[in-house]
Amino acid sequence: MKVPAPLLLTILTSVLAVALWDGLTSRSPMQDPTASETLLQTLLDGTDGEKPLSESIPAEPSRTEVSSQNAVAVPEIPAAGPSPDPDLRVALLSQSPPRSISLQQGARCRRSNGEVISRTTLMDLLAHQKQGLISCGGARGRVLVNDRAYEGTIHLLNRGQGWTAINQINLERYVASVVGAEMPSHWNSEALKAQAVAARSYALVHVIRPATDDWNLGDTTRWQAYAGLMSNTASTRNAASATKGIVLSFQGGLVETLYAATQEISAEAHGHLGASMSQHGAQKLAEKGLPFNEILGSYYVGASLARIRTDGE
Repeated sequence: MKVPAPLLLTILTSVLAVALWDGLTSRSPMQDPTASETLLQTLLDGTDGEKPLSESIPAEPSRTEVSSQNAVAVPEIPAAGPSPDPDLRVALLSQSPPRSISLQQGARCRRSNGEVISRTTLMDLLAHQKQGLISCGGARGRVLVNDRAYEGTIHLLNRGQGWTAINQINLERYVASVVGAEMPSHWNSEALKAQAVAARSYALVHVIRPATDDWNLGDTTRWQAYAGLMSNTASTRNAASATKGIVLSFQGGLVETLYAATQEISAEAHGHLGASMSQHGAQKLAEKGLPFNEILGSYYVGASLARIRTDGE
């Protein structure tokens, strides 16, 4: 079986997109990341794409800068409009190794040459084959990895060091699941919206700067928690839908939005990196009546809200 080339992450001039596996036998170099950063910057409403590349993804304001400001500016919510919904690839590291794969609602598994294989053959390959690529999914199908259900496509990849399950899923479905994995889904809707914007911004940074050649980011709290359909609920889908395409921007670039459960954990884990949101703090602010943009402005001081869009619109 051919070993696939690594994922090539591209941001097209017509739409934000992720390239598919090309089935080549050798590794291909990543596309020039500086070109991707420039293109993504042009997808942010209100930016002109002319800032130096070194400033495309600037650091968040420091805590010293935050504490020295007397008033916090409230980021304006961008005007409604269409936004692209790109795919990203999430390594299911919490489910490594993938010991069991089950298929539901018409999902099928295929070798890299397109040949459909049975579940029995699949499990035999996972047990005995030392390298390869198998892709499982379908238009409405679901794939269970170690009994946890996922939408989209599950790529099972082995480059000689064991099998890894990688979930290819569109951004907004991913965000809805992250919101439910990072916050209780019964929390205030404005806190959930703030979490959705933070999760989307963080994910898009890793579209530009993927963790590896084969996937953008993992599913654990090392990145941000993602639990597939288990954490995808009506309230988290509403939070993603209400903020679709909205990200945090600072000086024309994306903000790698850091956050943690409490302010104490946030300060300990991220204090040296800059601004960071307390999730419990966001819930308390929401309970006081603050909308999601004011909540975000309270933590990411100096940042603005922008909407990703199809280039040229």
